[in-house]
Amino acid sequence: MRTKITLACTECKQRNYNTTKEKKNHPDRMETKKYCRFCKKHTLHKETK
Repeated sequence: MRTKITLACTECKQRNYNTTKEKKNHPDRMETKKYCRFCKKHTLHKETK
C-alpha cells in the first residue's frame, strides 16, 4: 500500500512537496535533491511526518 509523505527542505525547513511511497520496498526515510522555491536553488529534501 502506498502512503502519503511530505518532503521538507533541510536548509529552510519549508515543506515543499507531497508524494507517495511504497513502505514495503522503502521502509527508511526518503531523501532526494529537489528545487526549493524559498531558497531558489536545489537542496536536499527529507521525508517528514
